[in-house]
Amino acid sequence: MVVGIKDGAKLAGIVIISFCAVLVCTMFMNYQADIAGIEKEIISEQVRIFYQAQVATAKMVSGLSGGCLCLTSAVMLLFFIKQYIDTHKKELGILKALGYTNLKIAGNFWVFGSSVFLGTGLGFAGAFLIMPYFYRVQNLEELLPAFPVRFHPAVPVYLVVIPTAAFSLLAVCYAWIRLKMPVLSLLRETLSDGRKRKKHGADKEGGLFLEDLKRNTLRDKKVLAFFILFACFCFSSMTQMSFSMDELASEMMAIMIMLIGLVLACTTLFLAITTVVDGNKKTIAMMRVFGYSQGECTRAILGGYRPVAYIGFAVGTVYQYVLLRIAVDLVFRDMEGIPEYEFDFPAMLVSLGAFAVIYEIVMYGYSKRIRNISLKEIMLE
Repeated sequence: MVVGIKDGAKLAGIVIISFCAVLVCTMFMNYQADIAGIEKEIISEQVRIFYQAQVATAKMVSGLSGGCLCLTSAVMLLFFIKQYIDTHKKELGILKALGYTNLKIAGNFWVFGSSVFLGTGLGFAGAFLIMPYFYRVQNLEELLPAFPVRFHPAVPVYLVVIPTAAFSLLAVCYAWIRLKMPVLSLLRETLSDGRKRKKHGADKEGGLFLEDLKRNTLRDKKVLAFFILFACFCFSSMTQMSFSMDELASEMMAIMIMLIGLVLACTTLFLAITTVVDGNKKTIAMMRVFGYSQGECTRAILGGYRPVAYIGFAVGTVYQYVLLRIAVDLVFRDMEGIPEYEFDFPAMLVSLGAFAVIYEIVMYGYSKRIRNISLKEIMLE
């Protein structure tokens, strides 16, 4: 099994998501481990409340960010493995015809899980580079006794070694399950379940072709719809949260949240939309042959994802508000000087405006890409 440059480039999304997850988790988990060493030195009740709030914040941020991004990485990994098998059925069928077992072929899919090692390794290293500054910011008012950054072997084990092994095993097991199909089905490139794909809405009386195509594209690409929703969720929640972090936490936290949100959103959105367009090249080429305009092709292939994108933005808005309310009302409720948090409408409007502009610019760019798809290009593939 050979993973080409084009296939490997798609794994960049998993690398980036793993990097962001481990970068955040490493800083807070290491901080939690180091701050535990000074617990006995804390005498003042007010300082003890601050200490407990810091520990609770570290646990909450590590759990939420790590869990959410880990789940997203797993979904993305399974999607890319499925896509790889679907686009390399002939090659895999030939290997099975030559006597290779499903398990032997699936064993090579560990390389997909290895992308997690690259992301988690870079995230762990990056966290240690900025951790001294992070520690200073966390104790800016010097309420806690000073303590240095220490290396804890358990942190890379939990955040690098175990995720790499788990994702590699997941990749092998999922590939083994997907490869359980007859050799002839692979060689003929038929559907894995042996059934014909149903036509949704095409047989409805009076149904318009473009509307049917829009619905079918969205229905057949549910995982990509999830990625687009997740990208818009990240943009909405992280950008709005960053506006509040300057007052509730620190300027460093605000910048870090903003950068992570933008990186996650842009990476996931570009990968998802690129996959949608590439997966519909033949349809787009035939539509152009039959006289459909660039705008009609764009609306049919990508138009159905616009409501999904704005739903993702709305969910992200609610999520960041609920999360900050929990942090302020529960985690820091006994701390003096913590301002009350109310929903920030100006921040939401700024985020929504930026989101609308960026999303429409991205869609416009991909509409140009759709215009350049020709039947000749498809025939030569």
